[in-house]
Amino acid sequence: MIDFVGSLPLVVIWLALGAVGIVIQAFTKGESKLVYGYYVAVLAITAILGGATWQMEGSSFNGMISVGGNAAYFDVLFAVAGIFTMFAARDYLTRHDAHLDEFYTMLVSSIAGMMFMAHAQNLVVLFVGIELMSISFYIMAGFLRTNIRSVESGLKYFLLGAFASGFLAYGMSMLYGATGSLQYDRIFDVVVNGTTSFPTLLAVGGVLLAVGLSFKIAAFPFHQWAPDVYEGAPTVVTAFMSTAGKAAAFSAFLSVFAVIMPFVFTEGSAEPLPLQLALAIMAAITMLVGNVTAVVQTNIKRMLAYSSVAHAGYLLMGIVANTATGHSAIMFYATAYMFMQLGAFVIVGLIEHTDGTGLEIDDYRGLAKRRPILAGFLALFMFSLAGIPPFAGFWGKYQLFMAAIEGGFTWLTIVAVVSSVVSVWFYLGVVAKMYFADAESTSETGTSVGLAGITLAVCTAAVVLLGIFPSLLNGILGAW
Repeated sequence: MIDFVGSLPLVVIWLALGAVGIVIQAFTKGESKLVYGYYVAVLAITAILGGATWQMEGSSFNGMISVGGNAAYFDVLFAVAGIFTMFAARDYLTRHDAHLDEFYTMLVSSIAGMMFMAHAQNLVVLFVGIELMSISFYIMAGFLRTNIRSVESGLKYFLLGAFASGFLAYGMSMLYGATGSLQYDRIFDVVVNGTTSFPTLLAVGGVLLAVGLSFKIAAFPFHQWAPDVYEGAPTVVTAFMSTAGKAAAFSAFLSVFAVIMPFVFTEGSAEPLPLQLALAIMAAITMLVGNVTAVVQTNIKRMLAYSSVAHAGYLLMGIVANTATGHSAIMFYATAYMFMQLGAFVIVGLIEHTDGTGLEIDDYRGLAKRRPILAGFLALFMFSLAGIPPFAGFWGKYQLFMAAIEGGFTWLTIVAVVSSVVSVWFYLGVVAKMYFADAESTSETGTSVGLAGITLAVCTAAVVLLGIFPSLLNGILGAW
């Protein structure tokens, strides 16, 4: 049965892409406020519909996509990230002489892919969603066509992304060979009942699927692309890729691993599955490598890129825990991380100069004297990323740590705590330079805030409110 009502968020996005939005572009010249406003409105409507359809639990398109539930929550998250990225991107792209309507088409296209990833109940739908998101990201990463670093970023991302897609497709084909189906529910039945005639094929397929998805979240050892791509891409694109893109990958992780790694491990009552243990080891190394490598970075975008790798390790703890509590913790932390990371990168984009300078951490020396409001916002985001209370990052990490402990992975939580302590060094190092170091120049740094101020205001409010009142979001997630 096709439930068009429950599928409304997806329908709105595709109508925007396939018809109205592109038609508007065809009849406008140069940069158009009409196209910009149209896409902001589309994403706003998508967010509203996502929230309105969350209670419509079920499936659509012959069971190939899910309706409502967690997928609807992610719809809201992706659309909100898109709207605030657009606010930050308008002035940023104008300064870099790259404000073209195609940017917004690619951004909305990537969100459509993310939504397919979150709603997928079939491996083909998942693959289509991943590729739609990834291809849009490749283009957006190289959007500054006259900037060699941006072009290099897009090319690197494309080559490595295509390689990862091969692993993904091969793993899916193996799962099909082992189970005879691409539908999640049928694969789940085979896994739970152990009725496959090809257990080795099933195991290898699951591993290859994990490899492909691990690339999308930049988990060790598939993280090497992230620092170069994040550094070279336009800063607003980096902000969007590292937040909404990571949330989309984990939305796929949640649904896929609930199928191939069923809930058989509860409060230490059973031995962990081999794949579960492998993910735990991957999470531990990802956290340590990300944070330790971030310590020695001198470029703030590379530092935040390696930090993003570490946060992928934290989020993997929810997958490893393999419980409903762990999954809820992932959704909370993905939300908190979106606001604090997006806010941090927006400020980096405001400080950055059009010639690509202003991205060294030393460039933030004395920022509190030159631009006290931006320095205050950035300090708040650094505190939250470090997991310092009373900000949202603290509660996100706390919930993930508790989920891992309840799942029997106390050792992984210890690694995560040690890793978080290491991260304090480079996060607070930025704050120390802003407030306690003398600036090399007393001249004004960066540019006016513009529409990006809306993004910063919302991100700041969300980080503070979710830190002081985490029950607000937990209540919504519990109902979802």
